[in-house]
Amino acid sequence: MISILPVTGLPEVRQGDDLAELVAASASLEHGDVVVVAQKVVSKAEGRVVRLDAFEPSARAVELANGERDPRELEAILRETRRVVRERAPLVIAETRHGFVCASAGIDHSNTADPDTLILLPLDPDASARRLRAGLRARAGVEVAVIVSDSFGRPFRQGTTDVALGVAGLTPLVDLRGQADRRGEPLRTTQVAVADEIAAAANLVRRGKDDGLPVVVVRGLEFGGDGTAAELVMPAELDLFR
Repeated sequence: MISILPVTGLPEVRQGDDLAELVAASASLEHGDVVVVAQKVVSKAEGRVVRLDAFEPSARAVELANGERDPRELEAILRETRRVVRERAPLVIAETRHGFVCASAGIDHSNTADPDTLILLPLDPDASARRLRAGLRARAGVEVAVIVSDSFGRPFRQGTTDVALGVAGLTPLVDLRGQADRRGEPLRTTQVAVADEIAAAANLVRRGKDDGLPVVVVRGLEFGGDGTAAELVMPAELDLFR
């Protein structure tokens, strides 16, 4: 049986906080658990919070803001962007330095301590997941997997769903190619984004932006191995939508 368990009682996370210590103190972890942590608290702990007044908007940022959004926020987005994929001012769909394609380069201003601040994605979410996993092993004495998750929109589908930005301690992409279906026919293209499925499942116990539940434990899964969320990024040569 799979259980999805919200971790309650966590304090407001701030720069420099030991996230592993906070989680270990609030959660009763077991060997084999998957700890799903919202990207926002990881970014806060790692100091990926910036003030709007640190940005001088460029002409491009002013153009994209279109008088409907603070151009300083658009400047922050452009600085976190490797490539603008689509734009309909003031909306920007960007490819980040990590290879993620998402709205606003993953930058968010909800649940910030100061309304004039923005939260950026971690510099290396996979490294963040590895550090948190090692910290939980040291503090709780258990082997767990860790997923750093965030809410993304999807082409051709309404609504957002959580996906894995960082992974440690499990195989994020299960390759079923070469296995047979029930008729004995070989599967040719099937790969299952297990880490994304776990991230989305964990989000079911979060009620909204104000629920204060940045950490969820998913228990009862039997996915081993190891890998990175970078494996989930579609290679450019296979991407039919670029």
